This record gives sequence, C-alpha cells and structure tokens, in this order.
Amino acid sequence: MEAIVFEEFGGPEVLHPARVEDPHPGPGQVRLRIRAAAVNPMDYKIRRGWMEDVFSTSLPAVPGVEGAGVVDALGEGVTGFAVGDEVLGWTATGSYAEYALAAASLIARKPPGLDWQDAAALTIAASTAQRVLDELAVASGETLLLHGAAGAVGTAAVQLAVARGATVIGTASPANHDYLRVLGATPVTYGDGLVERVREAAPQGVDAVFDASGRGALPDSVELRGGTTDRIVTIADPDAAKYGVAFSGGGSRSGEQLAEHARRAAAGELRVPVAAALSLEEAARAQELSERGHVRGKLVLLP
Repeated sequence: MEAIVFEEFGGPEVLHPARVEDPHPGPGQVRLRIRAAAVNPMDYKIRRGWMEDVFSTSLPAVPGVEGAGVVDALGEGVTGFAVGDEVLGWTATGSYAEYALAAASLIARKPPGLDWQDAAALTIAASTAQRVLDELAVASGETLLLHGAAGAVGTAAVQLAVARGATVIGTASPANHDYLRVLGATPVTYGDGLVERVREAAPQGVDAVFDASGRGALPDSVELRGGTTDRIVTIADPDAAKYGVAFSGGGSRSGEQLAEHARRAAAGELRVPVAAALSLEEAARAQELSERGHVRGKLVLLP
C-alpha cells in the first residue's frame, strides 16, 4: 500500500511516500480503507523523537493515530462491525496510509450526515476536550478559562463546556475572536496583561482553567485561581510540574463516547473545523503547518 514513512527522527523533510506491506487485522481488530486521516501535534513530536521517554517508536514508522474510513477486513472475534461499514476512530497503526488497523472497541460508525474530513477531525479533539472537562468537573454556572480556544481541542472544549452551562473565557489571537464568539465563548487576547483582561471579562472570577496551548500561560492561570492549582489542567505545557499543575496526557478511550460525539457532530451540535485538507503526499507540509501552531481547527490528509 501507499503510506508516508519516516526512517529517522528529524524535521518534516524526513517524511516521504513509500510502498509498504498491507497490515492484516489481529483478534479484535478491523482494517480500514482510510478515506481521511487527521494530523495532530503529537505526530510531529513523535517524528522529532521528543516522545521517546514516554514510548518508543520503532523505525521505519508510519505517522498518524486517528482517521475515518471503510471497514474492509475483520479480525477474529469482531462481531460489532461488518465489511463496508463507514467508521471513525483511533488507529493502532499509522493512519497516514491507504490502510490502517484499529481496535473494534475504539471506533464508531460514521453517521451519514458527517463527511469524511469532519469525521477524521473529530476523534482526538472531542475526546481530549471531554476528558479534561471531566477532570476539572466543569459544571453549569461556573466560569472556565480556556487557553488556545481556537485550536482543534479548544474548539471542541468551548462547545462541550457551553453545552454544560458553563461560561467560557477563551484566549486566542484577535483574528480568532469573532470565531470564538460564534462558538459561544468570550474571547481575550493572550500575552502580557492577560490577568487584567481576564478579570475584566470575568469579574466573578475563574473556577477552572484548561490550557490547550502550552504557551506559558500557567503562571497567570495560577494567579487567576488565587494561587491554587487544584482546578488547572494542561495538555500542552511541559513545565506543568514546575507550577504544581496537573498534566493530562492520556486517559480512557471509548468507542461508545466517540459514537455520541459523532451523533452530535452530525446533528450540528459539535464541530471541529477542518483548517485544510491536503493530499497524502503533502504530509510533510501538513506537519510543518501543525508545528508552526495557530491552526484554527484540524489539518487532514486525503489518501
């Protein structure tokens, strides 16, 4: 099959198209004919070798951990899906490819009203947002400060938090302020003077902080929480421990929860916008854009 491969750690230039062996599903797995694969910040961090202390990457490797496609083969014991089903979810092998394997427990059927690009963009952004909001126990009537609110995870988090009845103060560049207002958040500009801007936007105070940007906002977040760190969570700042802040880097994955997110997305209640759709051969360009940051929504690859 056609796939994108890297044989050494480095910049985006190490990514290149190659012919590799087709994967074959094991027990409990399905094989997907990928229709769209999502690009995540984790992808370039793995490619650069920055994640080797967390988990080891065997080279050569195919990037990508989520996608959407059509089931074309079933492993032993799989009963919940059939060949021809249209699905989305986490992949067990690299999704920057024509085919990828996935655990049957970590995929969900794609609703007919959800297109391939939007389906590919949904899985990790929505599940990460859901996980952190649950960890923070964000509830109706509370005020959430969300750093990086215009990104893929931030976009999902705004919508899910507003649906809970929370007030969301979202940090973003001025170019994204109108976008955040449409989602239901009150936008503020990040950077120097953030504490004063947030206090002006939320004079009642901030009940919880979700950092999806990792751009040095934790000291201000602790100050806005009155010096406490009990309801501050980051998914992106490697200095979290320095400030006594919890780093959320994992958690349970649920095909059942993903099915609910997909239902809401098809109904127009939850959306992770696709910033750009590129061909599989443009994977290096896609990761370069991802690594630069400031992408509104998700980048997807189309095999």
